[in-house]
Amino acid sequence: TVAPSPIAREFEDAVDAVEMTLALLLVQALAFIAPMCQRTAQCSAYAPQRPARAARVSMAEVATVKSVQKDVDDRMAKSIQALAISLTTLRTGRASPSMLDRILVDYFGTMTPLNQMASVSTPTAQQLLVDPYDKSALKDIERALTESDLGMNPSNDGQIIRLNVPQLTEDRRKEFAKQAKAFGEEGKVALRNIRRDAMEAIKKMEKAKETPLSKDESADAQAKVDVSVKKFTKQVDEAVSGKEKEIMKV
Repeated sequence: TVAPSPIAREFEDAVDAVEMTLALLLVQALAFIAPMCQRTAQCSAYAPQRPARAARVSMAEVATVKSVQKDVDDRMAKSIQALAISLTTLRTGRASPSMLDRILVDYFGTMTPLNQMASVSTPTAQQLLVDPYDKSALKDIERALTESDLGMNPSNDGQIIRLNVPQLTEDRRKEFAKQAKAFGEEGKVALRNIRRDAMEAIKKMEKAKETPLSKDESADAQAKVDVSVKKFTKQVDEAVSGKEKEIMKV
């Protein structure tokens, strides 16, 4: 057996000294902490642990209901925006670039919105000017305009297309007013679909195995959804009514 060197013996002695010091410190620490632990144990018997947990669960439920309500409001607002865009495409007797927003052009086999293929301007109150970015698409654009329900004949000079907007007849005005109502009905259908989705989500939360909504919380959430439906339905009616008046005004 090889005897340890003097340096190794010194290292071992140092390790033994450190271990002994740590052991003494641990004994002193335990002696100091023990009384505190006893007092803490006595106090913890009266700590309201369960109610604190219930409060956190309740906050989680509120956040979930709020997320459903936010989704309802966001989607319904987008439906109103879509309705507004649709209504701007209806003629009112004056030229407007938005009149061509619904025109789709067969561009190399793909139905492409006209407003993505050309700039549309109104040089006069009764004329639209279509300037294609790709002049080779002039014929395709002209065909799409001719086959649309605009009731206007495009004039192609090889560079641009002009559309003269005629004054609306009484019958034509009534036809566009009827179309405005149809757009409004589509908007209301969208609102009803959003309401259905929200109600289903709330009822699922009511039947959840963990932290289900109470009957009162569910009823309150559903009532708030119905308030949103009424608010946005009123906006649909106002938008359609305003457009009808604009169309019928001579």
